Amino acid sequence: MSFRTRLLLAFALAALVPLGVLAVGVRREMAARLGAQADRRVASLVGVLRADLATESRSTRARLHALGQELAADNRFRLAVLETGASDTSDAGDAERRWLLDWAGEAMRLGGLAVLQVQNDSGRILSSGHFRNEYDRLAPALPAAVARAARTARTDSAVGVLLDVRTPQGALLALADVDSFEVGGRRFTLVGGRALDSAAVARLAPAAELAVRLQMPGDTAPRVGDAVVARLPLAHVAPHGAAADSFALDTAQLVVTQDRSALYALRRGLDRWIALALGATLLLALGLGAWLAARVSRPLAELAAKTERVDLDRLDQQFGTGADAVRDDEIGALARLLDAMTARLRAGAARLREAERRTAVGDVARQVNHDIKNGLAPIRHVLRHLTQVAEQEPERLAAIWLERRGTLESSVAYLEDLARNYARLSPALDRAACDPNAALAEVARTVEGRHADAAIETRLAAGVPAVRADPVVLRRILENLAGNAVDALDGRPGRVTLASEAVPDGVRLTVADTGRGMTRAELERAFDDFYTTKDGGTGLGLSVVRRLVLDLGGTLRVETAPGQGSRFIVEIPTA
Repeated sequence: MSFRTRLLLAFALAALVPLGVLAVGVRREMAARLGAQADRRVASLVGVLRADLATESRSTRARLHALGQELAADNRFRLAVLETGASDTSDAGDAERRWLLDWAGEAMRLGGLAVLQVQNDSGRILSSGHFRNEYDRLAPALPAAVARAARTARTDSAVGVLLDVRTPQGALLALADVDSFEVGGRRFTLVGGRALDSAAVARLAPAAELAVRLQMPGDTAPRVGDAVVARLPLAHVAPHGAAADSFALDTAQLVVTQDRSALYALRRGLDRWIALALGATLLLALGLGAWLAARVSRPLAELAAKTERVDLDRLDQQFGTGADAVRDDEIGALARLLDAMTARLRAGAARLREAERRTAVGDVARQVNHDIKNGLAPIRHVLRHLTQVAEQEPERLAAIWLERRGTLESSVAYLEDLARNYARLSPALDRAACDPNAALAEVARTVEGRHADAAIETRLAAGVPAVRADPVVLRRILENLAGNAVDALDGRPGRVTLASEAVPDGVRLTVADTGRGMTRAELERAFDDFYTTKDGGTGLGLSVVRRLVLDLGGTLRVETAPGQGSRFIVEIPTA
């Protein structure tokens, strides 16, 4: 990310974060206050609605009580039901009977009721205002169901009893109650109520933003977009089953919803203004940041362009000249600092070249010493073996000489090739198709006998393809690794394994030992120049191996653990 981009982001964040926090805080506070105010208003309106329903229930109960007292004091009612001592109206006079049949309808209209029915103590209907033809029918379960529903409503804090009755025009819902009175030692029951249809329910809403909906058992929820603010339960009495006088008790609800579209519109308007303010602030911050970034980044870009041209072969750049030299700000100080730095670099580069020349000579000398020691080691072992045979078994000297002659000639040829390579100082690789199995077998012969208790084992896979490598370089790699593997045994019995196998696009050569292994700290420094854990070691073996493997386009990795030996894996591309 460039400096200009960071500066723009810093300006944008510096402007947007405080404004955003303020906007969010204002929005949350306004929403909380408006929501709390709306909740208080709704709670008050719902309280008014609940009080209106309670008043309606009390008014219905009082009206029924007054009608009962009126009937108890009316002689025509006594004549209609008690004069003859009959248990129904069949023996009453025709005039009184007609009066009693019409009484419920007239009283219902005068009292503003939609449902009114009178029953005697046996449950026979004496007069029915909402359905006149129900007279003389037995319906003792209706008053009992309404009375039970009224008790349930008072227990469950319901706002009333909703009665589902039948009329000639169809079903009717009424906010009902029940009352009783005695005449001549007999008890009579009044069931009545006011209609609670959709129009009456809608009129219950005490404010324009509220709506009241009657939700019967099994009805769906109110439409999406309305917020339900209250549910007022109603004990519901309705006919049940096929029996004419069977009623079930359930619960209906008056669902009070609030239209919050005005509140949502206010929030959307506030959000639009906040978004507009944030957008304007962002544009202003980006413009100001771009202007300031251009003022700051232009001289920095010029200094960066000059710095980019600086390297060890070109240290003639001048930073403390021109306008940058006279600036008294941080950019001027940076220009003078870079100018002083290039001056120091020029002096240091001269010293570095001299030190590099001396170091290169020393490195070449150490590498020559290391490689010659590796080439002389097989010769020394063969001569030591021949001397031992000459002293102990002189008759086998010729046979042993013929057996070990190939090792001597191979080592001498290796030293000659090494000398020719170093004669060129920076030799070019003589890449050719090399047999990796042959190289491993030759190296196994050269390290055999280097340690009396070391078992040299080869596992050469059949059909391994040739690799594209310099034969001398390949042998140097394998001899260094095999020699290190033998040295890792520390004179103890052990095994060194040289193996080959074909892999996709190359050949994998493995040199493994059962020696002491390496710790993590030793492994991290194993390929550093001049780092060694062996007495008399040069510390160049593994660093030379890694460089030579990379020169061949291969890879080198190590698997090791303390006390479990090491496994060096070289992968070289095929020819």
